[in-house]
Amino acid sequence: MDSDHQVIVPVGVSNQPPDVEHLKPMLQRIAATAGVLPDVMTMDAGYWSEDNAKACADQGIDAYIATGRLPHGQPPSPKWGPMPKDADAKARMARKLRSKKRSRIYSQRKAIAEPVNGQIKEARGLRHFLLRG
Repeated sequence: MDSDHQVIVPVGVSNQPPDVEHLKPMLQRIAATAGVLPDVMTMDAGYWSEDNAKACADQGIDAYIATGRLPHGQPPSPKWGPMPKDADAKARMARKLRSKKRSRIYSQRKAIAEPVNGQIKEARGLRHFLLRG
């Protein structure tokens, strides 16, 4: 990552397993806290939805959202060639993540976000929350 780029790691805790509905409130928190939205944002597959991809594009964010894992035996989409005319938003995002330059951008997410998750889970033993009352 270039030294002139700032990394913003938003934080939120929820007892709701799917992250998809948390993106828009997270964007609002980022704007309120940092005063600006990022130019580029990487997210795991829990955030994927066509609506979230559009929300990012509408805000001027170059979003990199994983679209899920490939089922066993299914070939990955091609990296090059013309995009099929009937490609939906999910197919376009999957193709975007497979290009060489863009896959490097997405791979930075693992180096930024995943060590934090590992610290919380392994070093601090916080694998679940106890809620009473």
